[in-house]
Amino acid sequence: MSRHDAATRIVRLTATEVVVPANPIALQSAGVDRPLHKLATGARGGWSVQFDTLPKLLLELELADGTVGLGELYRDHRWPVVEEMARMLLGSDAAGYALQRLPFAYGREYDGFEIALADALARHRGMPLADLLGGALRDRVEVNAWSGHRLRGDIGPLVADYAAQGFTTIKFKCDADDDVAGWCREIAEAAPSMRVVLDPNERWETPRMALDRCHALAAVGNVALIEDPIPHTFSWDAWADLRRASPLAIARHVAVPYPQLGQRLADVSLAVQHRAVDGLVVNGGLWDFARADAVASLAGLPLFHGSEVDLGVCEAAYLHACAAARSCTWPSDVFGRLIRSHDLLAEPLRIEPPFALLPQGPGLGVALDAAAVDARTVTRKEFR
Repeated sequence: MSRHDAATRIVRLTATEVVVPANPIALQSAGVDRPLHKLATGARGGWSVQFDTLPKLLLELELADGTVGLGELYRDHRWPVVEEMARMLLGSDAAGYALQRLPFAYGREYDGFEIALADALARHRGMPLADLLGGALRDRVEVNAWSGHRLRGDIGPLVADYAAQGFTTIKFKCDADDDVAGWCREIAEAAPSMRVVLDPNERWETPRMALDRCHALAAVGNVALIEDPIPHTFSWDAWADLRRASPLAIARHVAVPYPQLGQRLADVSLAVQHRAVDGLVVNGGLWDFARADAVASLAGLPLFHGSEVDLGVCEAAYLHACAAARSCTWPSDVFGRLIRSHDLLAEPLRIEPPFALLPQGPGLGVALDAAAVDARTVTRKEFR
């Protein structure tokens, strides 16, 4: 083993399971109960569990030279998969992996390990993580404010507060029975310059239902785009027809970590081929996002980064990915710190609305707040 190999050998991996609740009333209005975890968990179906009740897993991957890379998994991880991936990595040379395709089957645990390996290697080399992705094109990324479901009377004060902070766009979750045009009228009155992103999560059940709402919203005049208005089970032709008929921009969310819902990265190129969208929302790993950006930028389409309302390590990775992406010109979903009670970072990500600043320093440019992590720890496992 060469000196370089010895320095980057993986000698320890610590996996810490935490639960970090949302701030009071940050998710939705008091008295509203609309769980936002889209996937089934255990025996419970999708939309039955609120996301902040589910655990998250933090990784600390240590190299032989003492460098520690940080990772964060999506919520609701599977311990047997985590343990097997840890055993596969231990004793191997981190510098020997092709980061754009690690030797694991893809699942919801994959991207967190990808972040940890990339962070460790970037720190070891003394370079920002964005440099592994081709280099940062910007030092700040435009971001949304965000809200779950709200009673109409709560919307005006909420949006006025975000506007006063400097946000220019706010994203709302919504269902088929929500009066979204009424919401947007409240927003127009409370914050006339605020733009709105509405995300029905495929719950406007038909193209006709979606079009009716799009025309009503266009009359209000403050909607920037509609994300996932209709189910993905509709054909690409149906999406293309909706896009042509809609007075508002239509975006499709390609969530790579949702393979059980049939989502896949190839949907990015299929959306382009069928002229089915005005832009894209993508969440996934560092290199999957880079691949999506390559397609979107060649097609001349804007893109933004989706999220699962994550903690600080994941969101730092999103900022590096967005900073290196040519097409990432729509406001991205980097707002976990505004929603959860802590991001578990020693220094929180700098959000200067409407931007989040790219962390400085080697790797992700962030460190964990050990006391905050300990206070929220459910389980910790160490692999050597």
